Amino acid sequence: MTSLSTPTDTPDGWQLLPLRAARLAALGGLPAGAVFPGLPAAAAWWLLDLPGGIAVAIAWLLAGALLGARIGWRRMRRTWWRLDATGLGLRRDLWWQRDTRVPTSRVQHLDVRRGPLQRRARLATLVVHTAGSRFSAVVLDGLDEADAEHLRDTLARQLDQDADAL
Repeated sequence: MTSLSTPTDTPDGWQLLPLRAARLAALGGLPAGAVFPGLPAAAAWWLLDLPGGIAVAIAWLLAGALLGARIGWRRMRRTWWRLDATGLGLRRDLWWQRDTRVPTSRVQHLDVRRGPLQRRARLATLVVHTAGSRFSAVVLDGLDEADAEHLRDTLARQLDQDADAL
């Protein structure tokens, strides 16, 4: 399968998430990084009356925000997906490597979600609900909306063909 939006696929068929997904994740990481670890460091610096005072405390907030943005950016740039004859594959590689395979036979139903910022960036989240416990779902955030719909339709079509074979 070829990606509809990302020319950065690997020879073995793995697709990288679009660059705009990384930008959106970085934007979302800014406040998270400012709150933790930026806010505790800034508060400690200011409350302990260390040299530089409020200016250094603000610098800690900014450093935390930049760290959060960097982690969000890297998380999206280190996520790949692949759809093949056996099902959906996900690879994530931030600090720990995680390789997830969802065989088509385990898929129960599929959802495509789009928040307001995702809609503006033409992105979507594919949720693949699998057989097993009630919390069994694989979430692929940051897909191009056309890729998310294509994955949903293709997996659903494979499910229908498998059900017809029974």
